[in-house]
Amino acid sequence: METETYEQITLDRKLVGDQAVFLRDGVMVTVLSHEGEALTVALAETVVLEVTETEAVIKGQTAAGSFKPAILENGVRTMVPPHIETGTRVVIATADSAYRERARD
Repeated sequence: METETYEQITLDRKLVGDQAVFLRDGVMVTVLSHEGEALTVALAETVVLEVTETEAVIKGQTAAGSFKPAILENGVRTMVPPHIETGTRVVIATADSAYRERARD
C-alpha cells in the first residue's frame, strides 16, 4: 500500500525474487516505478525473525566460527552460532539470508 495515498499496489512476485520470503504485513519496501509500472523493489537490508527450530547446544562447541543449522519463522534455513536457541529472535540479512546478530528487543 502506498503510505501517502493508501493506494493498493500489486507487484509481480518475479520482481521481488528470492527475497519474497521476507515480505510480511507491515514490512516497508521501496518501489521504483516509471509511468505507473513497477521496475524494482528494495527490501530493508535486515529483518528480525524468530528461530523456530535448531539443534541443541553441544558441549564444547563454542569455538569461534562454528555454526549450526536453524529454521526461521518464515521457513528460511540459515546458520546460527551455537548459543542461539529455538525461540530466539535474530537479525537476518535479506540479501543472503545470513545471520547477523541476536535481536536486541
